[in-house]
Amino acid sequence: MPGTRDVLNAFLDVPQVPVFSTQTGLLAGLRLGVKDVFAVAGYRTGCGNPEKFAESKPATETAPSVKLLLESGARFVGKTQTDELAYSIMGVNAHFPPPINSAAPDRVTGGSSSGSAAAVAGKLANIAIGTDTAGSIRAPASFCGLIGLRTTHGRISLRGSMRLAPSFDTFGWFAEDIETYEAVGRLLLGPDTHRAMLRRPLTIMRVDALVLGSQESKVYESGVEIIEKAIGPTELESPFQASLDELHTCLRRLQAYEAWRIHGTWLKAKPRKLGPGIMERFELGSKVDEKTLHAETVRRMAFRAELADMLGSDGVLVMPTAPGAAPLKTASQQQMQAYRDHALKLMCLASLSGFPQITLPIGEVEGAPFGISLLGPAGSDIALIRLGRRILQSAGKV
Repeated sequence: MPGTRDVLNAFLDVPQVPVFSTQTGLLAGLRLGVKDVFAVAGYRTGCGNPEKFAESKPATETAPSVKLLLESGARFVGKTQTDELAYSIMGVNAHFPPPINSAAPDRVTGGSSSGSAAAVAGKLANIAIGTDTAGSIRAPASFCGLIGLRTTHGRISLRGSMRLAPSFDTFGWFAEDIETYEAVGRLLLGPDTHRAMLRRPLTIMRVDALVLGSQESKVYESGVEIIEKAIGPTELESPFQASLDELHTCLRRLQAYEAWRIHGTWLKAKPRKLGPGIMERFELGSKVDEKTLHAETVRRMAFRAELADMLGSDGVLVMPTAPGAAPLKTASQQQMQAYRDHALKLMCLASLSGFPQITLPIGEVEGAPFGISLLGPAGSDIALIRLGRRILQSAGKV
């Protein structure tokens, strides 16, 4: 698939080697793309950085979660692009041509699972896997008109993958249709540990207010109406004790602290040629002292408990996935950063709590996709996928 046939820049342009697949099973006939942070036997793992790629050796084993999909019949079609060291949600890597967003070609794909989203949206793969630390499944899914689930933290193994910030990193995948999405979920997730039915949709005014403008608000309100038609009227909840700005800062500091601990030694070993903004994000982590680390960890734990209490056993938070459609490719670095900061105020809720969040392609702004999300209690991943099916049916998208 990579090379001249990949007009979407979704895949790495590297020599192809055979990858084992049973070619029979639940996923037989489905093409699988794999984000280049996962080990695939015979391939190097570059993590979106040419120096990392040059320093790595071909993997001798495939990451267990990827292997399970291959053993269920999925056919590997290539490693997909990622933002550099998976530390962005925009889908722009200074070292490679940007993947093309087939749903909105004048806009970015989102990242860091950029190539995976581009491959599915462009019909070069039926399934593509990625990771989500601070939004790297949810942002590309929203921007490219796909289904994307940030899974409950720790529920699916990330063994055999590059870690960015271990207490935030989660496994995720993209698909266009809910049948394929649920088939992958059944394989990787198993039965939900959360048993209660999710039947109490909630909204928070301050969260909803993060959409960018009046047009986005109207589209979001229409999406909420679709959700209410499918699962019942929403209840308005009070805001969290911490402000969304404080929660965003909490995420940034804790994520950066963990990322520096993982990658700092490599980054300091010699001058590294990193794209704009990447080193700055890592270096923030080197400046987080013990007092700040403790305070932000306490804030995170308090928020998690507060969100768990709000959701209870049957609640699900309805929210915009991102502030609006994907930014235009012509946006400046400053505009991209401003959008990223705004988006992370939405995405930090699932990242800080570790709770699952699914984004559904039921909105459109100026002809570009705009996802709407459901965030549920820990362990309710399959329930969210099945709720997603009901909502997409209500929207006429199944």
